[in-house]
Amino acid sequence: MINVLVTAKDGQLGQCFQDIALNYPEINFFFKSSSELDITNKATVDSVFNSEVPFDYCINAAAYTAVDKAEDNIELADQVNHIGAQNLALACKKHQVILIHISTDFVFDGKSSKAYLESDITNPLGVYGKTKLKGEQAISKTLEQHFIIRTSWLYSEFGNNFLKTMLRLASERNEIGVVGDQIGSPTYAKDLAEAVLQIIEAKSSAYGIYHYSNDGEISWYDFAKEIFRLSGSSIKLNKIETTDYPTPAERPQFSVLNTTKISPLLAIKIPNWKASLAMAYSKLE
Repeated sequence: MINVLVTAKDGQLGQCFQDIALNYPEINFFFKSSSELDITNKATVDSVFNSEVPFDYCINAAAYTAVDKAEDNIELADQVNHIGAQNLALACKKHQVILIHISTDFVFDGKSSKAYLESDITNPLGVYGKTKLKGEQAISKTLEQHFIIRTSWLYSEFGNNFLKTMLRLASERNEIGVVGDQIGSPTYAKDLAEAVLQIIEAKSSAYGIYHYSNDGEISWYDFAKEIFRLSGSSIKLNKIETTDYPTPAERPQFSVLNTTKISPLLAIKIPNWKASLAMAYSKLE
């Protein structure tokens, strides 16, 4: 059996891991909520690593992801995204555990015109991206045995996300405007969870930074349009510019991730975003 610790079990990604856990009988999961394992508290992290069975892997699904609120809650975002990641890396090093950490496309500034490679220069625009990058750097400096997986536009049938927000707005309004000049790749959180577990199953030692998102590049407007098509909504959808919808945090205009590097580690081909969205939507019905 492979013993795997998963942080933030109540979060969107954590719930996806729990949902597919039975498909991996060779993995013994230890799911911890943020209250059971506060990664910002080093003593608590050490206690969990000392008291449980010896872990083979730690999947860090914990993150402060409120992009706009992070602009005002800098210390909290840094504690979770940076210090928390560092605490886990230190514990993993001490106990010889492989850390799989989830990061974000927001480490890039969005000024590229082609999909970002793992080796491309990072330049986050806001507090969220900056604290996530600091977390990446802390892990890389502390622990050799790590996988950092950057992902983008995460959604699922769990938690709060773009898919569920659009469906809620469609039930409340007759018309909505969605940004059409920010380009990226949606990622079904369950696909990401499967990819992580495939890396564990393969017992890969190709440590480092990887990108994972569903296949295809679209705008938020395109994403919303497909959601409303699937749901049969009659809401009027208007394409707007980023300048029409100012937010406290600046978003990258283009944050498509190149997934060529991670593909050889995976047992299955990365699904297209439309197929995965249809799958996620079917889980909501």
